[in-house]
Amino acid sequence: MPYIIRDATKADMPGVLDLIEELAIFEKEPDAVEITVEDLERDGFGEKPAFHCFVAEMEGHIAGIALVYPRYSTWKGISLHLEDLVVSRKYRGEGLGKALLSEVIKYGHTLGVKRVNWEVLDWNEPAIKFYELNGANVMREWNVVHLDEQGIANYMAKL
Repeated sequence: MPYIIRDATKADMPGVLDLIEELAIFEKEPDAVEITVEDLERDGFGEKPAFHCFVAEMEGHIAGIALVYPRYSTWKGISLHLEDLVVSRKYRGEGLGKALLSEVIKYGHTLGVKRVNWEVLDWNEPAIKFYELNGANVMREWNVVHLDEQGIANYMAKL
């Protein structure tokens, strides 16, 4: 089936949020998404956008997304973080994941970044295999560390 990969627009944010929610269900955290369409519109399309998003459009629907933002590595310099690469279950196997990843890599290259980085769940073997087949180094010895909103509040209360 034909598809197009393009920069997301404000009008795409409901479809983007749908895919974020689909990802949360896949990752076994269906109630974790707090962000709204309004948050995405404000944060991605304001004076200083916090992220850049690519969409894969197929049959008039947002079938996939890749959301990235700038990051800085004290070892490498400017890098690009791929927060999420999601292809709707309905559209998997059509080449959208590879096309979105390619768009992210091309975008990072035009920005002159030294690295593109992202996380993948250790049980998501199809994604791990996909990334490794496309030249990524999956660093299994690293652990991701988060301090969520409640954790920040608890930390601040101890200061």
